[in-house]
Amino acid sequence: MREEVDAEATAWALAARAGDGEAAQEFVRATQLDVRRYVTHLSGDVQAADDLVQDTYLRALRSLPGFEGRSSARTWLLTIARRTVADRIRTSACRPRPADTDDWQTAVERTQPRGLPGFEEGIALSELLALIDAPRREAFVLTQLLGLPYAQAAAVIDCPVGTVRSRVARARESLISLLEEAEESDRAGTGGRGAALAGSAA
Repeated sequence: MREEVDAEATAWALAARAGDGEAAQEFVRATQLDVRRYVTHLSGDVQAADDLVQDTYLRALRSLPGFEGRSSARTWLLTIARRTVADRIRTSACRPRPADTDDWQTAVERTQPRGLPGFEEGIALSELLALIDAPRREAFVLTQLLGLPYAQAAAVIDCPVGTVRSRVARARESLISLLEEAEESDRAGTGGRGAALAGSAA
């Protein structure tokens, strides 16, 4: 199923490269959720997600004439998204960071609607992932949340496939350890977020 989705997105990208405006819109619609999830996890700043997504597509559409379909369009697009986030981080490092963006989990809670199925679980997973070091988190998000094959994730990150596998395995180990800690806190009567974390990762 994922292969079919990737093939369709690649076909839209190739058609858009040839000047088909409707194909360009379909390409954006087919990939924008993955791009948003990726840049949000990668940047750690949900408030910047809209700008990062927009910048990613501006770069991608300008680069479409050079896209030849040798890799899937989604892999190509996520590589551009990664560079976009890296450029934003380098730029932001030269500026004072607003205090209200330091805690990005809190920002997620403020900006997402409550009462939807899976809302608390999604926030809890974000909290768990935020505690894992960035390279492992990125590999986990690409393969386990966005569903990229390990080879495609390696192409996005620009590292060997074995490195991606190792990072994902260690991310899983970290998540299990964090989950056990959350469950232990819940049994000890701490409650609160511990229970939500346990429910999310189960």
